Order: sequence, then structure tokens, then C-alpha cells
Amino acid sequence: MPRVQNGVRASSLDARWVKSRHSNAEGNCVEVASLVDGGVAVRNSRYPDGPALVYTPAEVAAFVAGAKDGEFDHLL
Repeated sequence: MPRVQNGVRASSLDARWVKSRHSNAEGNCVEVASLVDGGVAVRNSRYPDGPALVYTPAEVAAFVAGAKDGEFDHLL
């Protein structure tokens, strides 16, 4: 099965998009979806037809581990 490429139109993916319960009412959130090829897609919830960024499970695991460790706190 071919991998889904970065920049694909997010709404064209046959995916169930999930939004964090920490998202706010102003629509400032991202959504994630598991893909059939094993990848993980991310999109801006304000632009559901916009591009999706696609990551491997290992890339997502590394990011989540870094976020849990506070490595990105300086961005907020």
C-alpha cells in the first residue's frame, strides 16, 4: 500500500479525525487521524480541506514523549 504524502488534501483522506478535549471554542486546535498505511495525519481544524501533514508512528511517539517531558514548553 502506498504511503500518503504530506500536503494531501485532508478532506480527501478516508479518516476519522479526532480533536483534543483541550481544544477551545475559537477553533484553535489541530486534529489527528490514523491512516490505513500506518501513518498519522494532522490537520488544522479551521481548514479541514487544507493540507494534512503525515508522520510515521515513530515520529509521533517521539513528539509526544518530548511534549510530555516539557521540551516544547518554551513555545507557549
